[in-house]
Amino acid sequence: MRRRAVPPWVALWTVVFAVAYGTNVPTPLLLLYRDTLGLTPTSLTGAFGVYAAGLVPALLLAGPASDRLGRPRVVVPFVLLSVVTSLLFLAVPASVWVLFAGRFLQGAVSGVVFSVGTAWLGELMAAGSDDDVSARSARLTTAALGGGWALGPLTSGLLGQWAPWPTVLPYLVHVALMLPAVALLPRIPETVPPGDRRLGGPAVNLGVPALARRPFLLVVVPIAIGVFAYPSTAVNVLPLELGPVMPGVGVAVTGIVSGITLGTGVLAQPLVGHVGSTWAGAIGLGLGAAGTALGLLADLTGAWPLLLPVSLLLGVAYGLCLATGLTLVARLAGPARRGALTGTFYACAYLGFGVPVLLSLVGAGHGFTPGLAGLAVVSAVVALALSTRGARGLVTR
Repeated sequence: MRRRAVPPWVALWTVVFAVAYGTNVPTPLLLLYRDTLGLTPTSLTGAFGVYAAGLVPALLLAGPASDRLGRPRVVVPFVLLSVVTSLLFLAVPASVWVLFAGRFLQGAVSGVVFSVGTAWLGELMAAGSDDDVSARSARLTTAALGGGWALGPLTSGLLGQWAPWPTVLPYLVHVALMLPAVALLPRIPETVPPGDRRLGGPAVNLGVPALARRPFLLVVVPIAIGVFAYPSTAVNVLPLELGPVMPGVGVAVTGIVSGITLGTGVLAQPLVGHVGSTWAGAIGLGLGAAGTALGLLADLTGAWPLLLPVSLLLGVAYGLCLATGLTLVARLAGPARRGALTGTFYACAYLGFGVPVLLSLVGAGHGFTPGLAGLAVVSAVVALALSTRGARGLVTR
């Protein structure tokens, strides 16, 4: 009996999930690297934020490149690079520069695979009305990304706290997960035939249609920044601040907080279909303000168990912002520009990874408290602005 073939969209979903899993494996281990490498809080947040330095250029270049060259030619090499990067992390305890280089390469891999993979997945699923396709592909993309982002740090946090070889075994698990994903790559067909490709044009193309510039700038960009501003605060800033009151469990707690935050984002994303994409962004930013304020309370009181409800609030905020942003991007751009505009959306979203560094600088030697307070206030103000009739009208068809 012939074995049933894996549907192409399932194969691509598996690839995106496996790459996403590896993205946050180093996050809980930063507390171990702090001790072995003698890193300062600013260096730690910098190691977390350098990810964006590799990611944003890749996002801006990958979308237009895939629109010209086709999806597989751009994605496949970076899927293989994901495996190489995890192996590179095995040498981190020997040099801080390996940590920064590994995070930079992870950013480049993520920028290519997540942006082009999102557009590619939507094209593989193309059926029914445009709204049906955009909403379903946004949900599946969020599940692949969020599921990988959640399970990666959760597993590495538990292994890093209690398993042998704490800075080796988590990466070997990711490499093992990537092997079947790589084997599925030949099953994924091209979705942009040569006749439909955009020939010539600039290497960097933001892909924002003229009529969509105002709604993209005023509505989509604030939502995009919220996508990773909140989880990066939950998994990087708050565990670092509360580390002294979590002796012996800090790495595991960081992994659990990461798993809850990013896993909740996956579970929350169907809510966009219930509340509507015109309201979901404002709600997401409002929950981000509430979660950040509660995190500030945990920081001031040293009550680290508050990280659990903080993780839930910031996880829902992240999930709503991501699913809303992808839905709006699919609505604003046609197929010829969707790859580029998706890359631009992710470039804006990953600016949120710079928030921990910004919060550290705002503190100016006084910890993250002033920055957390500022983030909560700004989030609340933007949420109110996005809830106005004028803002909602910009993204209503």
